[in-house]
Amino acid sequence: MDSPQIAEAVETAMEGATPVVPDRSPMSLAAGLIAAVRPKQALKNLFVFAALVFAGHLTDPVRGPRNFGLTLVAFLLFTMVAGSVYILNDILDVEQDRLHPTKRTRPIASGVLSVPTAWCAFILLATLSLGASWIVDRTFGFGIVVTTYFVLQIAYCFALKRMVLLDVFTIAAGFVLRTVAGAMIIHVHISQWLLLCTLQLALFLGFGKRRQELVTLGDDAGKHREILGEYSLPFLDQMINIVAGVTIVCYSVYTIESETAKQHPHLWITVPFVLYGVCRYLYLVYQRGWGGAPDEALRKDRMLQIAIVLWFISVMVLFVVDKAGLPLLRISNQ
Repeated sequence: MDSPQIAEAVETAMEGATPVVPDRSPMSLAAGLIAAVRPKQALKNLFVFAALVFAGHLTDPVRGPRNFGLTLVAFLLFTMVAGSVYILNDILDVEQDRLHPTKRTRPIASGVLSVPTAWCAFILLATLSLGASWIVDRTFGFGIVVTTYFVLQIAYCFALKRMVLLDVFTIAAGFVLRTVAGAMIIHVHISQWLLLCTLQLALFLGFGKRRQELVTLGDDAGKHREILGEYSLPFLDQMINIVAGVTIVCYSVYTIESETAKQHPHLWITVPFVLYGVCRYLYLVYQRGWGGAPDEALRKDRMLQIAIVLWFISVMVLFVVDKAGLPLLRISNQ
């Protein structure tokens, strides 16, 4: 190969190494903004429907339609406020995300969404969602809960995510606040047992997520996410086992001893579905390695989907049966 050919080859190689300029056309920008709020993780906000379901209003022909509409509004507002927090978190973690095998494709880390644009999107989305949350409920209870959630998540982004255990507990508290918000917007009381079940389930998912992050990132885990250096697989395995057991116990007690259970004495029949769901998720974490994204596991695993659907159907059927006073099983708790 003569000199001109060598020079041409070097030039071609250098051109191939040139970073690709991100596409920031209007369509690409819009797609980046949608991706930045992580619509797939909106599944987490379904917890706002818990109060509607367990208060029996979903099957109420009088209050049901109105309260379902209000709860749907709560779901959308939580999706918006959570989306604003995701944008802020990606702004703060942009450099670490660029080193992560999967997070580097996120809009901000990949450069599709510039940091100044992301800041504008965060401010606009947070302002709109928080403002609307104070308007939709005349007692302001819903607005207080949503604002508390937002402040807690901001604290998580700036500090709490670097504190061992508190990082997972903060995420779990967000799920509890979603459940409380669902009760606030339709003005119903919520059982302390249901809140405990929500907390334990969220901790279960949170510790499973941390475990999968350690497995995926290996020895470099601490470089990608500082807090991961404080965890180990044996420790997380113990935490997962503890909260998995407590989750099942909490739900079992809820279906027998809570005020809802006293009004619906057959609710305990739904326990096997919850037990199977927890065991199935443990299988996905330990055998399939899907614990890093609980929402993804829910979207991909057919058996887990079937268990959740059967659980929901059984709850609805039992509520109708118990409301009608139809006997199913004559079993005493004495």
